[in-house]
Amino acid sequence: MKVLRNLYDWVLHWANTPYGPIALFLLAFAESSFFPVPPDVLLIALILGSSRKAFRFALICSIASIVGGIFGYFIGYRLWWAAPGVYSGVANFFFDHVPGFSHELFNAVRVKYELYSFWIVFTAGFTPIPYKVITISAGAFNIDFPLFLLASAVSRSARFFLVSLLLWKFGRPIKEFIDRYFNLLSLAFVILLILGFVVVRYLLH
Repeated sequence: MKVLRNLYDWVLHWANTPYGPIALFLLAFAESSFFPVPPDVLLIALILGSSRKAFRFALICSIASIVGGIFGYFIGYRLWWAAPGVYSGVANFFFDHVPGFSHELFNAVRVKYELYSFWIVFTAGFTPIPYKVITISAGAFNIDFPLFLLASAVSRSARFFLVSLLLWKFGRPIKEFIDRYFNLLSLAFVILLILGFVVVRYLLH
């Protein structure tokens, strides 16, 4: 917990430097295709450090996440298959090293996409369900790209602007609450992240 506390303080200070928005963009981009930690952590920290920039941060986070989702789609579309039905080296790297990926889960996504393509992407974009699993599988299964892009844009923007709106309006009380209960909130965040992966497995089987 001490490490998380130090990380929280370190992330928070970027809100007062020119590099905060850049760090937010990179994190939001990476999380949409391969990085396991959602950008909400940095988004919240930046807004708590400078609430007047709340919607600017939300816009940066949304754009980066959508672009990152397109990159994830590209990974699936161009790099996932070595031959029809044969995983590439890139795919095997994801299965071996990126949390949330498994052969069973990935294969289960195909059936759900055929039934609920828009809503699968939308749900993953708006909730703690790992978004990267959905973006890459959408490309690998050649899901309609305009539909994918629409679902991603709506869900990711809605998520980050909602977070920003709440923090903009209730920033000071929320900051005091986080400072007071940081250890418990850190544990809850980890549990929520794990539950996101569990929910994916449950919904796609």
